Amino acid sequence: MRPETDAFFYAQICRLMKKVLFFILVVTSALGCKKNSDKVSHKHTNALIKETSPYLLQHAHNPVNWEAWSPDVLNKAKKEDKLLLISIGYAACHWCHVMEKECFEDEEVAQVMNENFINIKIDREERPDVDQIYMDAIQMISGQGGWPLNIVALPDGRPFWGATYVPKDNWIKSLEQLAELYKNDKQRVTDYAKDLANGLQTINLVENNVDSELYSLEQLDSAVQNWTQYFDTFLGGHKRAPKFMMPNNWDFLLHYATTMDKPEIMEFVDTTLTRMAYGGVYDHVGGGFSRYAVDVKWHVPHFEKMLYDNGQLTSLYAKAYAVTKNDLYKDVIAETIAFVKDELLDKSGGFYSSLDADSLDEHGNLEEGAYYIWTEEQLINLLEDDYKIFQEYFNINSYGHWEEENYVLIRDKSDEEIAKSFDIDIETLRKTIRKSLSKLKNERSKRPRPRLDDKILTSWNGLMLKGLVDAYRYLENDAYLDLALKNAEFIEQELIKNDGSLYRNHKNGKSTINAFLDDYATVIDAYFALYEVTFDKKWLNSAKNLLDYAQKHFFDDASGMFFYTSDQDQSLIRRTIEVDDNVISSSNSMMAINLYKFDKLFPSEGYGETSNQMLKNVQKDFDRRAQGFSNWLHLVLFNNKNFYEVAIIGDDYRDMAQQISKVYLPNSILAGSKKNGNLDLLKNRKVPGKTLVYICQEGACKLPVSTAKEALEQL
Repeated sequence: MRPETDAFFYAQICRLMKKVLFFILVVTSALGCKKNSDKVSHKHTNALIKETSPYLLQHAHNPVNWEAWSPDVLNKAKKEDKLLLISIGYAACHWCHVMEKECFEDEEVAQVMNENFINIKIDREERPDVDQIYMDAIQMISGQGGWPLNIVALPDGRPFWGATYVPKDNWIKSLEQLAELYKNDKQRVTDYAKDLANGLQTINLVENNVDSELYSLEQLDSAVQNWTQYFDTFLGGHKRAPKFMMPNNWDFLLHYATTMDKPEIMEFVDTTLTRMAYGGVYDHVGGGFSRYAVDVKWHVPHFEKMLYDNGQLTSLYAKAYAVTKNDLYKDVIAETIAFVKDELLDKSGGFYSSLDADSLDEHGNLEEGAYYIWTEEQLINLLEDDYKIFQEYFNINSYGHWEEENYVLIRDKSDEEIAKSFDIDIETLRKTIRKSLSKLKNERSKRPRPRLDDKILTSWNGLMLKGLVDAYRYLENDAYLDLALKNAEFIEQELIKNDGSLYRNHKNGKSTINAFLDDYATVIDAYFALYEVTFDKKWLNSAKNLLDYAQKHFFDDASGMFFYTSDQDQSLIRRTIEVDDNVISSSNSMMAINLYKFDKLFPSEGYGETSNQMLKNVQKDFDRRAQGFSNWLHLVLFNNKNFYEVAIIGDDYRDMAQQISKVYLPNSILAGSKKNGNLDLLKNRKVPGKTLVYICQEGACKLPVSTAKEALEQL
């Protein structure tokens, strides 16, 4: 049974933490990873050589006898009664590479690991199901987490010790003590692992709340007001460092500000998006965003560039452009899509996962950000007469200085301010800046490039596909739709199986891992959005098939929520239920929104009841931490404000739809057809010789209108 109060929950955690003290060995902890440079020949090769993940392949020539996560490996550990050493990271992780260099490439370390443990390497991006469980475990053990994530577990996978980055000497000492402890006092270790496993189950429980009313607008206003105390109204984002771009936070606040007429919230969103676009976290030379900034002014990024960030931010900036018509946002969208197309697009139409933070510097050493940074001398030599304007524009001064002689480009003034200070017109300024950035891009292309993680992940492709669809919808650039359709076809052909399920991953024509809930949720969302701009029923049908598959194989009747893993997969310590919105929205919040929208087109399927029940199950947490449930909060606005189904029927339905859909209307969905369709919303509405728009709620429609202007007035 789920604990009824937070006090009960925290009491359990405290009891666990007391037991933890016996097992925590003193380690020096820091952030961690450094990329192993390519070798001409290899003294060692382990089982990871058979994998496709670039991260796992990076470790294929370690002297450690690494294995990939699989049932066979777990059975081997049980048979040999050997502890599991599970090390989790990802290809773009800087400190994962540091620990590899210091520990996993070292033969002395490898000997200790090989003698005492079954060693498993996991790419967290391929196996988020495993990562979620062990990340929760290390946070219960030590109160903090991160990558590399190193866990020692019983042969059955139940954890009892964990750490992030550990230097060589402490790593050896820790592993020797853990092996000795298991050998001499196995029962105590087993008892602790059992208690920790119970705790992992407890924090994952969701109560099926059947009695409460749905969250009200008054409650929502109060929750957002509580949230505003964390707003950095000058620099944007939240009052903290590091600063992460939180697309679902700003996406909800954009929706809230426009729907509820909250100009002060809109100003905050605008400030945040402008400062992010001005900051060093945005690549002014090559387009696209890095993962986060280490400082409060969005200046110095952690230089890895992830597909999931850029997909979500493309969508967010497109919506914000629809509201503001800010040309800065339009430029960010164009440059970000160009980056993704140039750097992350596979010839198949799929998108790769990331670019590493590290690259070779001028001395041949792997350094974070080496590909992206500039010295003043380099800029003066490259830009010559244009340097003075560029210097002012991108703060080649104390504001833009990073470390040593290096600068990271950052803006803090508008084009108008800079042009005025140089007594030139804005177009002359922009031409000068474009020319300067082109020179920098050409020069940068001569540098060693950051490593590419070229695996293709379904959920991240779903996020990028949605970004492209939104960019096309609000900017009306056909090239964005062409790229979206190519990606959608790739997903259809390469990632959807014959039984209607999805794969998680794809590389070199090979897919091996069953998909997780976020894979379904993002693709359903993207395909639904693609239907709204093309009215090609193929995408709506594909989305509905995936939705129905997910309901059959992921839904938990007891909690009224979706498990993260399918009932077709191997059972782990637990089946996680993911509800908190983080940098990527939770899989359950995305599914709840999908269900809500599909209910409007398929009202007899019961999707709406499921969506509302899911919202009831989590809404008790909105008051204290709205920002952690921001994607869920869209549903509060959907349920409490008018939500419209827009049906467009007639010969000119595409043109009419484009005029309507380019306006930001978050509380609506679109359906369209040249003639009567088989959706309830499109039946018996065709009038010969006319193109009509029907504005409906729950299937009940107002009198049709024949112009986009009239339709928008009704909306």
